[in-house]
Amino acid sequence: MTFLQAMALALLQGVSELFPISSLGQTILIPALLHWHFNRSDPSFLAFVTVLHLGTAVALVVYYRTTWLRIVRAFFASVMRGKIGGDSNEKLAWLLIVGTVPVGILGVLLKDTVQKFFGSAEVAALFLMLNAGVMFLGEWLRKRQKKQLGRADKPVASLSWAQSAGIGVGQALALFPGISRSGASMVAGLICDLDHEDAAQYSFLLATPVILAAGLFEIGDLTGPGSHRVLVQAVIGGVLAGIAAYASVAFLVRYFRRNDLRPFGWYCLVFGAACFTLARLGVIH
Repeated sequence: MTFLQAMALALLQGVSELFPISSLGQTILIPALLHWHFNRSDPSFLAFVTVLHLGTAVALVVYYRTTWLRIVRAFFASVMRGKIGGDSNEKLAWLLIVGTVPVGILGVLLKDTVQKFFGSAEVAALFLMLNAGVMFLGEWLRKRQKKQLGRADKPVASLSWAQSAGIGVGQALALFPGISRSGASMVAGLICDLDHEDAAQYSFLLATPVILAAGLFEIGDLTGPGSHRVLVQAVIGGVLAGIAAYASVAFLVRYFRRNDLRPFGWYCLVFGAACFTLARLGVIH
């Protein structure tokens, strides 16, 4: 990678990790369109990506720092008491734990399978179009639940353990290149009668330990052979990714107070269809 390519990837990662457009899909398709070719199995590239993930996770922790402080305090309070009390933060803490379990299990079971798709622009484009369909379906189901079934919005603390696990399964779909972590988990939250703002916030809170754990799990790549070659790029890229992620979550929190997922669905559908066509024509790979 050149320095400019590394910085562009850092900004792309920081934005697309939280926007419901699939960071993995974007980092496969956009470099392919620009004819940037990276060896994704190279230790130096993996080290670079690890730092980008850590930058994004730190940005989420900083943005939700007061929320996380309440959650952590409430968690230990419930542990010391031996049961969940009336504080909604205690319920939220355990909901996040339950929602994280499916990601860990499916990540271990599917890791080797989904990695086979990482180098294919055609597959990433197909999944990106599928991601659009998931968001359109989620908005349609929400509208149907509210208008035809008369179901009202509920607070996050009203989620059941099964519903939180279901949102976690939705988040785990981001293992496939082109499926958005935030998009899939937000759709699951909408189906569970959360409004868009709460579904987005819960999605971001649920993503924080997952992204952080993924970065820490891959931190060994930073000591791998050749990783020193991208150390400066990785550090600067991690800072840029963190700044981009912080700006993204600040924007999206405001956006989802009045708007829905459909504009992102249209982007994924059009961009995915264009990239799929180019891949079939042999223009990109």
